[in-house]
Amino acid sequence: MYITNDPDVAKIAQQAGVDRIFVDMEYIGKDLRQKNMDTVQNRHSLDDIRILRSVLEQSELLVRCNPIHKASEEYSSSAEEIDGIIENGADIIMLPYFKTPQEVEIFVELVANRAKTMLLFETLEAIECIDDILQIDGIDELYIGLNDLSLGYGKKFMFELLSDGTVEQIIEKFKIKNLPYGFGGLACIDGGLLPGSNVVIEHYRLGSSRVILSRSFCDTKKVNDRNKIRQTFFTQIQRIRELEAFCREQNNDFFNENKLEIIEKIKHIKENL
Repeated sequence: MYITNDPDVAKIAQQAGVDRIFVDMEYIGKDLRQKNMDTVQNRHSLDDIRILRSVLEQSELLVRCNPIHKASEEYSSSAEEIDGIIENGADIIMLPYFKTPQEVEIFVELVANRAKTMLLFETLEAIECIDDILQIDGIDELYIGLNDLSLGYGKKFMFELLSDGTVEQIIEKFKIKNLPYGFGGLACIDGGLLPGSNVVIEHYRLGSSRVILSRSFCDTKKVNDRNKIRQTFFTQIQRIRELEAFCREQNNDFFNENKLEIIEKIKHIKENL
């Protein structure tokens, strides 16, 4: 999954084999809770959904809405927002920063089977009542958001939740539900504080089938040359696919060795933060 509201970049990503283009409309409360983090805070719109819908033929269109909220002078209600997202062509809607089963029930009712639903688990409160949440009908996909969840756990580095077993414990709950799931972000195969290659292999060990390509994968705010963007996508997506094919042929020893390598690398990263 790649986050963008630029139709030209979306077409390049689609041609390179990105499965989903991600429109990010979430902003309510996000600036406050992530104010000390170097995170991306988008303000995409319903117009962005409509424009991207017109250029996407193979890739699905995923939209992250705002957390469940009532109307105010600054923004419309969740009901109006979700109606607009669906009317403009979203295939999947992601609900962020929920804390209770009731919020998830409202979300599912508002979507009303008009699009697929994806839950973004990124609060301690949601993890604490995960069993109740996963019993709700109408959920199609599950995702673990490492940025906010690592804040909640007081971690210095978001991938600490991989090395300390938190992600794996949550995924064991997901497996009972028998729905597709994913977690975190992915840089280039050789990029990121924790190399993308280690992350991809861990996704396979944990049975994850989706991941968000991070800002560092291709930061189009820093790289404006469309040829360079195209080269990055085609080269790096191919490398990911090749590693995926390699992972499918490996045994448990290979994945366990990678897990131990991740633990050691994260320990070293923490010491230098």
